[in-house]
Amino acid sequence: MQALIIIDGQNEFSSNGRRPVPNFADAVQAIADRVAETRRENRPIAWVRHFNKPEESPAFVPGTWGAEFHDGFGPRQGRSLEREFQKNVYGAFTGTEIGDWLEKLGANEVLITGFYTHGCLSTTAREAIMKDLVVSIDPDATGACDLSHEELGTLSADEVRRSALLQLASMGARIIPMKARTR
Repeated sequence: MQALIIIDGQNEFSSNGRRPVPNFADAVQAIADRVAETRRENRPIAWVRHFNKPEESPAFVPGTWGAEFHDGFGPRQGRSLEREFQKNVYGAFTGTEIGDWLEKLGANEVLITGFYTHGCLSTTAREAIMKDLVVSIDPDATGACDLSHEELGTLSADEVRRSALLQLASMGARIIPMKARTR
């Protein structure tokens, strides 16, 4: 059975957040489409929320607007197949019970969506691969930011996102846009 994992579907990545993602609105719509599909098919949904540690940046501080799930996101009340997992590191499997939860539900596959493709999503996908789960990613339901380094140069947000997805694909993750399923 496949479970949907939404990584950090939080306000902080919106245009008004401290970590804006250029394709936020499009990615949020793609995530919402995946959530609707998963609910129709009565499959599990893991909602992962990031909180920074107190000594870290002012982004993702518990109790702030930026740390809240985006409007309409988060576990649906009364739906036992949806659960929130909170993390303060890149990977959703580190320091949470998500792995045990998925195992108890009999999930052997995960479809991962969310933000940052190159950070928390990538780390979570790698952790899932290491747990022998079949990993799929909807590239339209992901987002990244521009990156720049004085020695390495600059990549646009789209280049960062595609690079992270290429790396994950080379490790065995399946890249499956939802629009490909409707053809």
